[in-house]
Amino acid sequence: MNARAVEVRGLRVRRGGADVFAGFDVDIARGTITGLLGPSGCGKTTLLRAIVGVQQTASGTVTVLGEPAGSASLRRRVAYGTQGSSVYADLTVRQNLRYVARLLGAPGGDVDRVIVQVGLTAQADRLVASLSGGQQNRVSLALAMLGSPELLVLDEPTVGLDPLLRAELWGLFRAVADAGATLIVSSHVMDEALRCDRLLLLRAGRLIADTTPAGLLSSTGTADPDAAFLELIRRDGGA
Repeated sequence: MNARAVEVRGLRVRRGGADVFAGFDVDIARGTITGLLGPSGCGKTTLLRAIVGVQQTASGTVTVLGEPAGSASLRRRVAYGTQGSSVYADLTVRQNLRYVARLLGAPGGDVDRVIVQVGLTAQADRLVASLSGGQQNRVSLALAMLGSPELLVLDEPTVGLDPLLRAELWGLFRAVADAGATLIVSSHVMDEALRCDRLLLLRAGRLIADTTPAGLLSSTGTADPDAAFLELIRRDGGA
């Protein structure tokens, strides 16, 4: 088995007549949590969309689990959690999950499994519209976990959550990775960098660091991720 979950070679994406990426390369290892970090507009969502095969590209290749990104064979092996809630507000949590489970052909019992994993047992039969924003984000995550995908691509899954909920979700991400899945999690919250196995830091469509949490701090001589990122920007030519 290829040790790489994702291989990106020469990726070029254009939007509005300008390059978002111009010859971007990166590899992502299986069985890890890779944090994709950087300020808004740096290309995080575009890269994630390219990995799941829904982004129009100008050139380059993106290979996912040994197949071209977006291949039909990957539909049940790759899950994509988009920014914000992606659920039906007029259905209950359980109804949302049952609907998607049928579409995926997920095993029986999967709905109950993911409800427990994301901590929504008490809310399972409530309408999504009645849930808090953080709970709705958990429903979106539960949808992504149906069928036990090999790769979960999560675009800012903790945005808008309080520190306690963020910590709980990161604990869940770690449990999913420890069970053998690969996670790619984007964020613009730099302290989440410390919860990843590997860090990819983007700036203006370029990879300015490919490192680990410990390596990020030691290489920049800083004590926290925010200061480390600012130091990397300074080295990259400033604002």
